[in-house]
Amino acid sequence: MGQQLFVIFGIGAPICAAIFAFILIQAINKRDAGTDRMKSIAALIRSGAMAFLRVEYSVLAVFVAAMFIVLAVFLPRSAVTTAVAFLVGATLSACAGWVGMRTATGAAVRTTQAAKTSLASALRVAFSSGAVMGLTVVALGTLGIAILYSMFGGLDGAGPAAVESLFGLSLGASSIALFARVGGGIYTKAADVGADLSGKVEAGIPEDDPRNPATIADAVGDNVGDVAGMGADLFESYVGSIISSIALAWAMSAASAQALWGTPADAFDQLQGALVLFPVVLAGVGIICSIVGTFAVRTNDEKAIQGALNRGLFLASILVVLAAGGLVSVLELPMAILWCVIAGLGSGVAIGKLTEYYTAKDLAPAQRIAQQSETGPATNIIAGLGIGMMSCGGPTLVICLAIFLSFDWAGLYGIAIAAVGMLSTLGISLGVDAYGPVADNAGGIAELSGCEPFVRERTDALDAVGNTTAAIGKGFAIGSAALTALALFSTYRATADAAIEAAGGVGAFNTRLLSLNLDNPNVLLGMFIGGMLPFIFSALTMNAVGRSANKMIEEVRRQFQSIPGLLEGKAEPDSAQCVAISTKAAIREMLAPGLLAVIAPIATGFILGVAGLGGLLGGSLVTGVLMALMMANAGGAWDNAKKFIEEGNLGGKGSEPHKAAVIGDTVGDPFKDTAGPSLNILIKLMSIVSVIFAPLVVGWML
Repeated sequence: MGQQLFVIFGIGAPICAAIFAFILIQAINKRDAGTDRMKSIAALIRSGAMAFLRVEYSVLAVFVAAMFIVLAVFLPRSAVTTAVAFLVGATLSACAGWVGMRTATGAAVRTTQAAKTSLASALRVAFSSGAVMGLTVVALGTLGIAILYSMFGGLDGAGPAAVESLFGLSLGASSIALFARVGGGIYTKAADVGADLSGKVEAGIPEDDPRNPATIADAVGDNVGDVAGMGADLFESYVGSIISSIALAWAMSAASAQALWGTPADAFDQLQGALVLFPVVLAGVGIICSIVGTFAVRTNDEKAIQGALNRGLFLASILVVLAAGGLVSVLELPMAILWCVIAGLGSGVAIGKLTEYYTAKDLAPAQRIAQQSETGPATNIIAGLGIGMMSCGGPTLVICLAIFLSFDWAGLYGIAIAAVGMLSTLGISLGVDAYGPVADNAGGIAELSGCEPFVRERTDALDAVGNTTAAIGKGFAIGSAALTALALFSTYRATADAAIEAAGGVGAFNTRLLSLNLDNPNVLLGMFIGGMLPFIFSALTMNAVGRSANKMIEEVRRQFQSIPGLLEGKAEPDSAQCVAISTKAAIREMLAPGLLAVIAPIATGFILGVAGLGGLLGGSLVTGVLMALMMANAGGAWDNAKKFIEEGNLGGKGSEPHKAAVIGDTVGDPFKDTAGPSLNILIKLMSIVSVIFAPLVVGWML
């Protein structure tokens, strides 16, 4: 029965998601794309976005090829199959980003045109585009895991070996995700910061003004950062949580099952088989529930947009809980597994609501930042930093509670299942997040093409909610990263222990290289190094944005001065030059942070052994999660504080508080869209690198 469910939900459900996504794409493409002016602007945005992807993927192809050779040559076990899985993971992640980008760039102009008819019509187009991204991610992730696990013999008695190779899939996804997030984040924020400072602050022209040469680059950046980047980020969380669950199920002993659930020794083999298949089956069930949830996202009231999105997400979550209960019963699993799923789902919802509280423009924290703008940019920035730091408390406690409960109910396997549960509705939750950049682009196209003011008002209503959903999506990604990274840490320990036993047991090694006790200096050294890495990583990405934005500002200033009649609206800007600046800067600057995540754990393992590498993972997990939460929430709050003023509060657009809020938002841009969201990928990538290279590290210690 378990294998039948594995095939139905592990292969059948993803195919259904792919078909539904294709139907949504066709429905979007049939929509009216508006006037010739709107179409030409949309074409510029699409060409810039796809050009960036082509350049980025061509550079990443070299990295993927080099890593493929390293894995195939140097890994002591399952080298070839791991390398193949790595290649598949990288390819699937890139495909998900490509599909999402193509859809988003086509949907934005159709959202603008739909806004001329009604808010409900515009919401439907924008959300459908986001749903395509979400469903593509879960379809490719689940299908890739199910097919490779079967091909590697997982269903034919070779489960432990199959999952060892399957970690290559997670490594491929994580590698592409980090480069996509960092590169996309640098691109979008270089353009955004450059456009804001040179246009709104210096020249005093509105946002998305056609006179600003950086406007098109800014619109392109919304797609490469928040669509392709976020999609790749959650794709690797999704596959990482499922694979770590399978690995921990195979690592479970009969004694552990008896201690946790009272399982008799003679019934353990059957139970273990069900535990192995459950994460994939649950993921497939979540896909179907996400499809159903998309039909609940409808409204024509600009004040009810968030409620409509929440309604779809909550419906999908309730359906997952009910379906998970049925699966637990059919597979004869302990009820504790269902509680772990609920803990993961509940913690995801709780983190989302806490993030919404700290970032929504209609709530107190963002409005306090806006009020502080009345005394200048300094107090605005101080208030934003304070809100960001305070916002770490609630989500961290939620994550801790989920870990505590799931471990108590089902051990390490329970923590991994909680992560799978949190991501089980990713098909719709990513759709809710990815709709935001489409709405933002739609507003830009409305401004650039000279649409009626009410069109921009409707797209701004969608965009304002999109800022909150984007912040919620980042919080969600960080929470899932914490659970996934902890599950991967446990897998790393199990993998290292197995390699140590195969090499002759602990007696063959220096205990300082093995012991994970806090009184071991190697562990403490690793913790300090790991705790340092998120700061170094953030510094690299923040400085990259600063350097790139500086070049953008210089180019915009040059065009304002050298192109006669540009500021008067009598000449066209050279937007292609700004797109080229962002593209070159992003590709150049993404390499150092990306390589740091791969090299640091391997080097630490070779120098400080298994113990030092374990310390590194622990230190990076703690500081990485907290910094990611602080940066993402502070950036979201700064952004919505600015939008609160732009609605006419505290003097409205052009006022001194508005100028201060623009500066605060500019500081927050690389926080929320570059450094912050990249950190959760950093900790997961270092964890999966550690899992894969653990046998090599053990061999080096002999």
